[in-house]
Amino acid sequence: MIGAITGDVAGSVYERTRPGAKAVPLLSSRSRFTDDSVLTIAVASAILHDEDYGSSIRKWARRYPYAGYEGRFKKWMSNDEAGPYGSYGNGSAMRVSPVGWAFESLDRVLAEAERTAGPTHNHPEGVKGAQAVASAVFLARTGSTAAEVEDFLADRFGYDCRGSLEKARREPHFDVTCQGTVPTAAAVAFEASGVEGAIRSAVALGGDADTIACIAGAIAEALHGGVPFDIQAGVFGRLDDTLRTVAVEFALKYRLSLAPSLRGPGRPARGSRGSGMRWKS
Repeated sequence: MIGAITGDVAGSVYERTRPGAKAVPLLSSRSRFTDDSVLTIAVASAILHDEDYGSSIRKWARRYPYAGYEGRFKKWMSNDEAGPYGSYGNGSAMRVSPVGWAFESLDRVLAEAERTAGPTHNHPEGVKGAQAVASAVFLARTGSTAAEVEDFLADRFGYDCRGSLEKARREPHFDVTCQGTVPTAAAVAFEASGVEGAIRSAVALGGDADTIACIAGAIAEALHGGVPFDIQAGVFGRLDDTLRTVAVEFALKYRLSLAPSLRGPGRPARGSRGSGMRWKS
């Protein structure tokens, strides 16, 4: 979840561009949170306070109305009576990572991920994208290797992660669909040696850079034991107090690796990676 926010903030500067180099600054004076972070926090808040996902997503989106939402979502968030609109955009995938940390069985993670997608992204591909990201986070943080998670995404969802990434590098384009974004972002996380490398590789692809980096960062965080503390300081410094409070509360409750400067006295800095469970349930 911290990795998702980190990817969003880092990628915010490069959306619709193609920097093409991993050496670009990870964070700059222009780096900021966007809708990806706001809605990730909305899902985290719903889990923390046992709220309806749709109500929480709508409430948080209205709190930050200029975070960069797309047109159909803007109409949905402004109308309490609006239902799902059949989206298969990557919005369902970029906001779901808290689910992978909060629940303790793969079946529950898959069910909750579908529930987070349902208020807006009820197209099968929209649901699949959310489930893929949440399950990847869950499997990684409970001990599965990158290769095992990649195999699971192929077997369960039909995602060719390596092929998707190779195509994105060969034929760069702006793709906001789950089926075009999630396998690519996952592959970036699988080939990286850490969270920072994953986010840099995602940003270098350009296009929908903040969301690709958001998803890649979410999975890489679970694979590699957390976001480096110095990077966390820069990212949390770009959140306002309201967003920061929920992010820290969630991280503490679900034992994410959290920088000492962000946790309270006597709290451990690092959480458990889990019991080594595998996806065969």
